[in-house]
Amino acid sequence: MTADPLAPLDLAFWNIESAGHPMHLAALGVFSARSPSAAAHAADLLAARAAAVPGLRMRIRDTWEPPTLRLPLASAVRRSLAFGGATREPDPGFDPLDHVRLHPPAADFHAAAGRLMGLPLRRARPPWEAHVLPGEDGVSFAVLFKFHHALADGLRALTLAAALMDPMDLPTPRSRPAEPRRGLLPDVREVPGLVRGALADAGRALDIGAAVARSTLDMRSSPALTCAPSGTRRTAGVVVDLDDVHRIRKSAGGTVNDVLIAVVAGALRRWLDERGDGSEGLAPRALIPVSRRRPRTAHPQGNRLSGYLIRLPVGERDPLGRLTQVRTAMDRNKDAGPHRGAGAVALLAEHVPPLGHRLGGPLLGQAARLWFDVLVTSVPLPGFGLRLGGDPLGAVFPLAPLAPGHSLAVAVSTYRGSVHYGLVADGAAVPDLGRLARAVTEEVTTLISACDH
Repeated sequence: MTADPLAPLDLAFWNIESAGHPMHLAALGVFSARSPSAAAHAADLLAARAAAVPGLRMRIRDTWEPPTLRLPLASAVRRSLAFGGATREPDPGFDPLDHVRLHPPAADFHAAAGRLMGLPLRRARPPWEAHVLPGEDGVSFAVLFKFHHALADGLRALTLAAALMDPMDLPTPRSRPAEPRRGLLPDVREVPGLVRGALADAGRALDIGAAVARSTLDMRSSPALTCAPSGTRRTAGVVVDLDDVHRIRKSAGGTVNDVLIAVVAGALRRWLDERGDGSEGLAPRALIPVSRRRPRTAHPQGNRLSGYLIRLPVGERDPLGRLTQVRTAMDRNKDAGPHRGAGAVALLAEHVPPLGHRLGGPLLGQAARLWFDVLVTSVPLPGFGLRLGGDPLGAVFPLAPLAPGHSLAVAVSTYRGSVHYGLVADGAAVPDLGRLARAVTEEVTTLISACDH
């Protein structure tokens, strides 16, 4: 393994992070334990297997190597482009025991996960951790996997975590054909195309910027979705029957994702009304990340994300009306594509030099609340069952990073016939996160009832 420069979006995630806003994504997996020693055995397995997974040995190292006049031109240019950046490289002192921890028995897995989610990963080591939580009931245990967003996006994190599970016979992913090595300067015959590409990129950047500016106009959100950071976290999880979601989809139209987003809108409405904040007239902006990675190809490094920005119809009283508005907004975003519109801000990271990420990262993080109000992301999971030490994984709750100034983030995954909602909130701003979790279940019931009538 050699050192690779961080991709632009990875570098952005690395520099946005602060002590109060760690930029790791996570998943809380709950396993059925066949013996009282299952959790300890799982911790031993995770540590032993991590040593054999190359991606888990990679640390991120900041680079500060300005060019010098004594270097040849090509070397000077390369060092200039890398100035202020970071590389992903093997950690010579990697010890998996530093990354896997067995905790005392827990009565509430989500309470323990919330405390751990508020703790940043160590930046001098490969930025990932696995926390094994034995259940006080003696018949279950949980594992909280944490991966820095600069190390992995959702698909990459899934690949790394799955490599630590029990071996399974899976098809080998198709590899991308190797790209031919290019010189420092382009072939002169390619210049017209490169110029057209640069102009297209500039036009797209202006389009995205204008869309972001428009998205801040006539804004009606809720103070409950923004907060002064406390540095603490809470998590909660909800399990919904996938058959119920398909039942709603077949009756009301749209996609499964449309239904899942509409459920979030309805749950927010219930939650805001019950806590006295009020929901009438509210349409908070939800950022819906869109992966640009091909799931069946082997492309291990670098976040490849764009996104859609939609208004959640929280102020709409009719549950089917909320679903219709979500479906219309998502269709409009899909027609435009993931490369345009306010949700595609992540693409602009590719046009910022490394030093710009270094200097502007903290400011960009603070500007997140001006761009969107709540993150609603979907994390893909395999359709087959996973095991660790022979113990089956029964539920898995994806957990998204919380942007600066935001009080809530929602992640959704489908696993073995169930939809798993993972909720992450600022611990001080949202002490009633469990009530929001219950509202998700209630909203599914409300939509089913509305479809039946």
